[in-house]
Amino acid sequence: MTEPARPIRVLLADDETMIRHGVRLILRHAEDIDVVAEAANGREAVDLAAAHRPDVALVDIRMPVCDGLSAIAPLLALDPAPRVVMLTTFGDDENVVRALREGAAGFLLKDEGPQELISAVRAAAAGDAVLSPGVTGALIARMLRGGDPDSAAAALADERIARLTTREREVLTMLGVGLSNQDIAERLGIGIGTVKTHVRAILEKTGSASRVQAALLAHRTGLAR
Repeated sequence: MTEPARPIRVLLADDETMIRHGVRLILRHAEDIDVVAEAANGREAVDLAAAHRPDVALVDIRMPVCDGLSAIAPLLALDPAPRVVMLTTFGDDENVVRALREGAAGFLLKDEGPQELISAVRAAAAGDAVLSPGVTGALIARMLRGGDPDSAAAALADERIARLTTREREVLTMLGVGLSNQDIAERLGIGIGTVKTHVRAILEKTGSASRVQAALLAHRTGLAR
């Protein structure tokens, strides 16, 4: 008899008690999600993540003592590292751009509905990017405009792409247009495990810290157009 998969372990980090309480109540409705720790600032988030080893860390961008942006690097340095999803409000584009560049798996607006929150946790745990659709397009455009346009940067991007196999380029192209692991597996007729293997290889070969960074590389080099 097959044993049931263990629940997705989640860490919540937000300085507002009511926000944490509300998120926890929503996630309790999902049988496959377990909130294992709560933090009121980024420093606590890192300490609790080291102790509880969550699969996903939902981290508010703006917190006292140590904000969510400053917590990204130490969270990603843990072994195993959680998938870091930033909680933010509409209009905080500058900080979201910085979070994505530093390796966050994505971002979620605080006013998203309960099902969107649950789906985001599941997507992050599965290795997919988490991007609130209402502002994703504008953010990607802003990140691309903010990139270094000089020839050296372009050559470096092309060099990273050249390291990939043909199949890895196909997967990267699909990452660039926002497809999930499941979508990619169905498009290519391969297993999800194989997709994850390709994504890991893409991140390593291109020096990308997250799927979002890899997707941006696909846009910069024209693969995702």
